[in-house]
Amino acid sequence: MKADPQSSADVPSAGSGGVPPPVPTAASATTVLTASFARRFPAGPTIRVNALQTSCGSGITVLFGASGSGKTTVLRCLAGLERPDEGSLCFGSETWFDSATNTFLLPQQRRVGFVPQNYALFPHLSVERNIAYSLNKLPASERQERVGETISWLGLEGLERRLPHELSGGQQQRVALGRAVIHQPRLLLLDEPLSALDAPTRLRLRTELRQLLRQRKIPTILVTHDRFEAMALGDELIIMDDGNIVQQGPVREVFSRPANLAVAGILSVETIQPGRIIQIADGLVTVSVGDKTLIGLNENLPANTRQVYVCIRAENVILTSDQSGQSSPRNRFPATVRALTPEGPMVRIDLDCGFPLIAMLTKQSCEEMDLKENSQALALVKTPHVHLIVHSI
Repeated sequence: MKADPQSSADVPSAGSGGVPPPVPTAASATTVLTASFARRFPAGPTIRVNALQTSCGSGITVLFGASGSGKTTVLRCLAGLERPDEGSLCFGSETWFDSATNTFLLPQQRRVGFVPQNYALFPHLSVERNIAYSLNKLPASERQERVGETISWLGLEGLERRLPHELSGGQQQRVALGRAVIHQPRLLLLDEPLSALDAPTRLRLRTELRQLLRQRKIPTILVTHDRFEAMALGDELIIMDDGNIVQQGPVREVFSRPANLAVAGILSVETIQPGRIIQIADGLVTVSVGDKTLIGLNENLPANTRQVYVCIRAENVILTSDQSGQSSPRNRFPATVRALTPEGPMVRIDLDCGFPLIAMLTKQSCEEMDLKENSQALALVKTPHVHLIVHSI
């Protein structure tokens, strides 16, 4: 069975008639994508994009959220594969969709590249012919040159004649990527590009994929529900929850500073504990959690705030067996190890510090500290790594 061209990377990146568009210029690298639209499904959810604005430079914007949150629907609306029911979508000075004027540009008019979750390679076409799909109107010499450059860029030399079923998952992914970018699209859309791969391959290809995208300098919007992929691949992060965009910003900032409790849960912040503010002074906030106190930064908390949630990422918890008190962090808690759980190359460590606290260490660090259940340690958390969310009642 042939793959459906409209559901694959063959959303033509070329302009009308299959002629490849010009290479994006420096000016196009700063094009701003703006969107406010709704897509309704009969007897199902409504996916809403409210005031989305992202600068389409050479970076990677990640649409992040749980399965079913609406990420793929948003991506397909950007590609022109689905039509929103209301609102507008603009790419720079171009209007791609506007319900008020009944404007809707077809996928080929938008000059985007699209890679679906299952890659949708044509099973009867070789690597070379999959990548060259839709270049038929180019002169043969130019087509051959373009395909050869793409195959070399992707490291697929020697595989040109193979069919998709003869390739590994990582190789299939690169073929799909090559087919999507061969026309030098103005925007590249990737739907869960690593989800079809096994865990070791997925881990290895994260870095490879980012490097490939960086080399081509094509603005990219990528969908994932894997936070490690989001952190490894993204520059900008857009959080979706129940069909709505709920937070957007630089990846590290959003992961470190979730806007509310729901976002903290989506981001899987390991430690979230209710607390009560004792004092706000000199830019610092003192909070009681159980019978312990923590100190965090005052991140413009409302003056009358009393109840908060204390959020601490496991990667920001330092464990030491040195009880001498020579280290600098303000937050220092004698801790008892309650459980150690291997998670790939890392170990999740459940601690009792008078309140539950999660740390994450390498296996080697655990061995060097001889950590085991009921071991004693000192947990350290720097003040900027204590994030406070107002407790809404």
